[in-house]
Amino acid sequence: MSKLHIKKGDMVLVLTGRNNYKRPGQNTPHKVLKVNVDKQTAIVEGVNMVSKCMKPSAKYPQGGIIKQEAPIHISNLSLVDPESGKPTRVSIKHEGKNVIRVAKKSGKEIK
Repeated sequence: MSKLHIKKGDMVLVLTGRNNYKRPGQNTPHKVLKVNVDKQTAIVEGVNMVSKCMKPSAKYPQGGIIKQEAPIHISNLSLVDPESGKPTRVSIKHEGKNVIRVAKKSGKEIK
């Protein structure tokens, strides 16, 4: 398994698909809710919404059709530069035992 440059809680922009950041109204960063390292996918808040039919259960007493996020491949996501708010690549710096992610465009640390 290779290490991923995106972690839970990061702010990302979608590079491809119907939620592409270049489309009107889609250029706001989204928060990563979950990352699956094995499949190299991530669930991003408000992106790749699908309708799912749910049977009535204790969690969903009414049942019915529920909208929820589906996984999107990591290659279709890019981290947001903390300075400019635009998509950026990531470099990694080692300071002692700490690993720090740095935005390539601005050189600022990504937290």
